[in-house]
Amino acid sequence: MTDPFDFLVRGDVGAAVDAVTGLDEQGRRSFADALVAHVRRRRDNWWWNKEATALAVAAIGSLPTAAAAAELLGRRNVSLRRADAELVVQVARTRGVPWLGELAHRLADRLRRDDPTDGWEFVAELVTAEKAATPTGDQFVNGWLAQLAWPPESQRPIPLVDRLRADVFLAALVPRLFEVDGVGTRMSFDEFMTDETFALPRALTRLAGEGRLDRGTLLDGCLSRLLRGDRPAALRAFVTLHVLLEPTASEVDRRRGDYLRLLADAPGSVASMAQRTLRALDAPEVEGLLDASRAVLIRTDKALVRAQLGWLDQLARRHTDRAAEVAEVIATAVDHPAADIRDRAGTLAARHGYVVSPRVVVATVGDDLPPPAGPLPAPPAITDPDELAEEVAALLGGPTRASALERVLDAVVRLAGGDRARLKDALVPVLRRHRANAEEHPWDPCCLCGLLGGVLHAAADPAEGSVRRGRWAAMRAALRRRTSGGPSLDPRVPPPHRLLRARLAEIGDRVGPPQHPGLLAAPTLANGAVDPETLYDRLTRLGEHGAWEMDLTQALLRLPARVDEPLAAKAAALGTPAGDRLAGWLRAGGLPTPDQQVVTLRRRERRQGHDWGYDELPQQRTHVRISPPEGVDDPFGLLTVRDRSVDSYVGDATLLWPAVLPGYRGLVAAYALPDIASGADQDVSGGAAILPLLAECGGDGGPAVDLALAYGLGARHESDRVAAVDALLILAATGDLDAPQVGAHLGALAAVGDVTLTRTLQPLRDAAAAGAPLSTWRLLAAAVPALLAAPKVPRGTPDLLTLAAETAGATGARTDVPGLADVAARGGSSRLVTEARRLSDALGR
Repeated sequence: MTDPFDFLVRGDVGAAVDAVTGLDEQGRRSFADALVAHVRRRRDNWWWNKEATALAVAAIGSLPTAAAAAELLGRRNVSLRRADAELVVQVARTRGVPWLGELAHRLADRLRRDDPTDGWEFVAELVTAEKAATPTGDQFVNGWLAQLAWPPESQRPIPLVDRLRADVFLAALVPRLFEVDGVGTRMSFDEFMTDETFALPRALTRLAGEGRLDRGTLLDGCLSRLLRGDRPAALRAFVTLHVLLEPTASEVDRRRGDYLRLLADAPGSVASMAQRTLRALDAPEVEGLLDASRAVLIRTDKALVRAQLGWLDQLARRHTDRAAEVAEVIATAVDHPAADIRDRAGTLAARHGYVVSPRVVVATVGDDLPPPAGPLPAPPAITDPDELAEEVAALLGGPTRASALERVLDAVVRLAGGDRARLKDALVPVLRRHRANAEEHPWDPCCLCGLLGGVLHAAADPAEGSVRRGRWAAMRAALRRRTSGGPSLDPRVPPPHRLLRARLAEIGDRVGPPQHPGLLAAPTLANGAVDPETLYDRLTRLGEHGAWEMDLTQALLRLPARVDEPLAAKAAALGTPAGDRLAGWLRAGGLPTPDQQVVTLRRRERRQGHDWGYDELPQQRTHVRISPPEGVDDPFGLLTVRDRSVDSYVGDATLLWPAVLPGYRGLVAAYALPDIASGADQDVSGGAAILPLLAECGGDGGPAVDLALAYGLGARHESDRVAAVDALLILAATGDLDAPQVGAHLGALAAVGDVTLTRTLQPLRDAAAAGAPLSTWRLLAAAVPALLAAPKVPRGTPDLLTLAAETAGATGARTDVPGLADVAARGGSSRLVTEARRLSDALGR
């Protein structure tokens, strides 16, 4: 039977116009009901370009209200990015639709948060055609900015300021720029044709100068946005706009209270702007300035604090009658974390008549960290299909966590052998709702979405497993043939992830009747480890059912890496192939210790033609090469970590590897090292998130863990540096931290510029304050020699020496630091020399 809506799927716009032309009211209602039903049935279809235009024509020509049309055209699988709004307006005019402006506003409210440009031009054309009020929702504002940054091809030669002059949305949307959270990141674009930086703030300033925009509105908007706060990157455009507006003394004076609040509380760049603006006034209001200064002088922004101290010094000189009061405020900084700030504050306070009491330091020796609690037990097993559906929804709807993944896989294996119909009823709606996260993403070689989705579909419906069985079998066979001349495996997939993918393929192939007692590899601890006695009991319960190859392999890898002869004898007595494998594993003590070698990898050669991103690649990276001991078989490649290019990046997949090898901390660190390093030398976010998971693993660390910590401490993003500190503290508490080796690597990396030293200061200070001053000192003492011996001493070295002096004094250290005496003996009063002397004095040299 012919589908009456086939013209929609073909994108036949003319047929769509013909279908809705001349309909009477009854025919229109029937057409509308059938149209909605058709679109709902075709939930897998993606409506875009001509298909979207045809759908919009059919909707406007038949649906009864703006709400109904918005519901249909605002669906997630409808893209109005290139839909022909002009034709839609014509159809609306022919039908006499009175609600086209309302539809535009409803669609504006449905613009995608992750891509507000999808459909923005369509909405804008409807608004303009109807002369309707401008939508002012957050996503319409974001879409407007995106269109300004990346205009249609016909408008690209036109300067931004000229496009804004003619923009019908300008007056309504400019005030909203100061109200929408995060919009500042979209305001930081450059002029399309000239690459002029911060094109929008410059254009707004010009329009204010011409009287097209109100200057006071822009200035008040900037201050309002800065006072409410946002991410520093989102505030940068507003700081730039404020600077370009060049507020006059009278404008600043009227807003003095706002600037003082920014000085005290705003992020560093904003506070510095407020400080410069206020200092330009001839007659600052002393009382308010002193109140704000008390908050400023305890901030960690050293440049801001230094400038504030200088300002207060000038104030005390100018107002001698209030010098004592100013000096008391200056003394607020004598407890500042930075030693040079403390020294400067003490000197200035004494100069203006305030005597600072000597600081009393209570010396402690050693770290003071709570004993480690150890890994938590794994969460209980899932026993009900409805509970499984909830866990699957959480797993598919967010980042893949190893504990959640393992819990779902174990439940799928057990429940698929029981009430299959109930399992299907519970899982299928979840899989439909999260379809995008249960499908293959071929651009990502480490993606598990398609494999996991296949396992879940196979558990719910045997037919789904049948269509995938050939691919699953090929994946497992390829892994087994790895060392026997079989087809080569994708080198972008590291062996721990390859093993995980093979496990999923095996589960998908085997899931279903008969009833199965569950996975042998189901973790008993939250870090992925399996208790040896529990594994023995599972093999006993398995009885005559043969163990699955990959499942048993993973279970063995999750055992503690130690010899257990009594349990090995019990396993051998089972008389099964799986029992024999367990016995041999326990007698060998797990995987053999591989050979490790620290190497330096160079940036690859530039490719022919345009090599996108080549110049952003680090010139070199320190890496750990791992190979199996001579004569040892490595069937799954787990003991082999080859050199990877400096632009290799796996992403969140690394977070699953500690649970694959929970007893082999150093091995996992070597595999994850490129991702961790990318956070320091390529500013990638999230690479160091694995470090606390590594710290909770067992086994030796070695150079891979030491290097990983050094790179993590120098990561670009604060969340990664926090993760590095957490890992450092866990390892210090368990006695597994080799602080001198971490410090030696950190010094070597910073000396050649592979790590930005200034990023490491706060995390190291945090580690010392959290109870690890001795470990921090040992790390610093090992890092300093390479820094002092560098041809150009890295920026931040004086601050590192200050922290070293503080931790040395707190722990009573008397370690000799090579190269320190030579620097301390130099003449002059540079910060490097001053802080070297401070450290030398703390060491009693």
